[in-house]
Amino acid sequence: MHSYRPAPVLEALGVCSEDEQLYRALLARPESTTTDLAHDTAWPATRVGRHLRSLLSLGLAFRTPGRPARYLPAVPEAAVELLALRKQAAIVEARLGASVLTSEFHRDDAGLLTVIRGSEAVTQRFFQAQLTAQEEVLLLDRPPYVVLPIEPRRAHGVSYRTVYDMRSLSEPADVAAARSVGCRMLRDVPLKLVLVDRRTALLPTSPDVLVELGPSSLLNALVRLFELLWQQATPLTPSATEGPLTSEDRQLLSLAAAGLTDQAIARRLGVAQRTVERRMQRILKALDATTRFQAGLRAGQRGLLV
Repeated sequence: MHSYRPAPVLEALGVCSEDEQLYRALLARPESTTTDLAHDTAWPATRVGRHLRSLLSLGLAFRTPGRPARYLPAVPEAAVELLALRKQAAIVEARLGASVLTSEFHRDDAGLLTVIRGSEAVTQRFFQAQLTAQEEVLLLDRPPYVVLPIEPRRAHGVSYRTVYDMRSLSEPADVAAARSVGCRMLRDVPLKLVLVDRRTALLPTSPDVLVELGPSSLLNALVRLFELLWQQATPLTPSATEGPLTSEDRQLLSLAAAGLTDQAIARRLGVAQRTVERRMQRILKALDATTRFQAGLRAGQRGLLV
């Protein structure tokens, strides 16, 4: 008699059936080691390791600090949302690529698409865009950087919202600067993007090529993509909601919820790793939680990460 195996549900989002099987095993037993998962799945350790690496790259699992290595599953609702966002980002990029490939000229007849070439011209257009903004500038920020990231212009009531790729905030000074404006952090920002007043989009397709879009269905799709990524991203400026955590605690927990290890958090905050570990233990006690995963869930339920 064959054992029952639930039908895969994540294939449409690019997750193979074996990855999903291991993800389900993690859901059944959080904080499993490789040995635990090999026992639960009856797989060789090498096979478990291969699919664990796949789950980590997909954002479906996280490794906890310490030895032996233990793994936590991502919350299913958040994991599926992230996979769907990546799928949508790939579709947007494909549409953009098709537009560029079919545009052998600088501007189409309707005047909605412009291709700007040359690193100096690209740099000038980036800074010109923010100088002409009247209401808001929305940014998706990720390395590598050919020009300096856009500096927020506070004059005339122009608001800024930025979603940073985790790799953009590698130093304590970067985190401090990011916290001074409305910003959030995401593990994997799919593309660079500047949206000005929701009427102009700037997308660098290479170090010296910039595509500028005017009002169009593609621009509307990019605005929607930004809003979806904004909802998914973790705030770097903690909530002022009253509760058992200090503002420093909420910042640390926000970084942990984004998937950073204690070592990475210490590097970004400019403190010792032992300090991060001690503060994390205090957070676990304050939230009556036994694991970081449980603490993140309880903090989210109380609105401490929003």
